[in-house]
Amino acid sequence: MAEQRRLQVQLCYAAPGLQVQKDLEVEEGCTIQQAIIASGLLREQPSIDLSVCKVGVFGKIKPLEAPLRERDRIEIYRPLIADPKESRRRRVAHKEQAAR
Repeated sequence: MAEQRRLQVQLCYAAPGLQVQKDLEVEEGCTIQQAIIASGLLREQPSIDLSVCKVGVFGKIKPLEAPLRERDRIEIYRPLIADPKESRRRRVAHKEQAAR
């Protein structure tokens, strides 16, 4: 029986006051979700909810079922607190008021 190839991947997560980077070794064919679970990060950070948070590899959104490749960097993205368009509108309005 052929030995399963192992892949080196990295898991990244950031929150206010917290930055996590874990180097992992997973079996070839492992999915993003399997690697996140195997990392233990969900036990360490129970606030991470994979049904809400998006995940990606090198800045590109991917489904949890996506298979990993050698040297992939898995990223867990937190949900946005504010709508970026609305935040920009408030900044512009504030600058216009300050200029008067």
